Amino acid sequence: MRKKVLILGSTGSIGLSALKVARDLPDRMEVVGLAAASSAKVLAEQAREFRPKAVALFNEAGLPELKAGLPVGTECYAGAEGLIKLVEVTGADMVLVAIVGTQGLHPALAAIEAGKELAVASKEILVMAGAIVTEAAKRKNVPILPVDSEHNAIFQCLHGETPKHVRRLILTASGGPFRKTAKEALREVTLEQALKHPTWTMGRKITIDSATMFNKGLEMIEAKWLFDVPMSQVDVVVHPQSIVHSLVEFVDGSQLAQLSHSDMCFPIQYAITYPARLPNSLRPLNLAEVGSLAFEAPDADRFPALRLARQAGEACGTLPSVFNAANEVAVDAFVARTIRFDEIPACVEAVMDRHTLVSTPSLDALIAADGWARQAAAEWVRVEAGGYAALQSLAKA
Repeated sequence: MRKKVLILGSTGSIGLSALKVARDLPDRMEVVGLAAASSAKVLAEQAREFRPKAVALFNEAGLPELKAGLPVGTECYAGAEGLIKLVEVTGADMVLVAIVGTQGLHPALAAIEAGKELAVASKEILVMAGAIVTEAAKRKNVPILPVDSEHNAIFQCLHGETPKHVRRLILTASGGPFRKTAKEALREVTLEQALKHPTWTMGRKITIDSATMFNKGLEMIEAKWLFDVPMSQVDVVVHPQSIVHSLVEFVDGSQLAQLSHSDMCFPIQYAITYPARLPNSLRPLNLAEVGSLAFEAPDADRFPALRLARQAGEACGTLPSVFNAANEVAVDAFVARTIRFDEIPACVEAVMDRHTLVSTPSLDALIAADGWARQAAAEWVRVEAGGYAALQSLAKA
């Protein structure tokens, strides 16, 4: 039976991998809808190949180019409303949310309310509104299937296991390009250096998040909600080879791990075909060729994102939303060369310290906290940017 899949974020790295899976498993996966932020030309090319029922473009400025390239019979929508419209009109069995940032939250909730399976690749959805999303999924009896390689690995390791037997969830982290960089040297990191990930090819935002380890911090909070465990049961270990994608430790001391090459097609396929496992064209793992696997504890002093994430995940309420929003603003400022690399966590911590926690927020309160955090982070950047500009001027003199 073919599963009808709507892909939100089809032109990003996760979306492109999902389309590879669709090509690999044409008898099991039908692409019925596609959405992108602004890549109108690429979205039109995808539509001509897969012939979905409908597509949507978040940035309405690209609509003329998109419409000109669409095949006959494919409907077209735009804006935030267009993403939700796709959930309503495509007849999808599963909605794969691979949109960077919080724009995927409302489509995800719409998918749950419509009784669709939800495959989540956007960490921000559960980080920002984990309690609301998971409660809605329980109420509608809708499964949330993790697509991130780390959470998908844990999902596989937990299959058939009893929750009370779980002691720890252990997320693996590559350590990024600055795993061995001295703390003092992080202030000199350039944008170009931060975008050179040693093992994964990803979008700009997630690549920088990996370099700061904010990506792993977001995953810690996401794991709490996906697997219904306290933050005290979520740990991180650095594994530079990115072969072991995560582990589960049980109360008897045993650990189960999932291993594969660093290819997002593996977790995407498992989420789409679950609980079945199907043959594909992906390269199988040969441990003899890999040779050795290394593990080390993360350095929380050099990478404070892990400490801040644990703080946010333990407090819950609006603090994870603030943690995420402030990081997005800080990353944008670093990309714009307005603040230094080491100032990204400094900005986030300053905003978190200023925030007044709402313990059991509504969705509106979470959105308000997100907006407040963005303004507070932007103000922090504005104040700090003067010093950074002066430093840059001295460096050039």
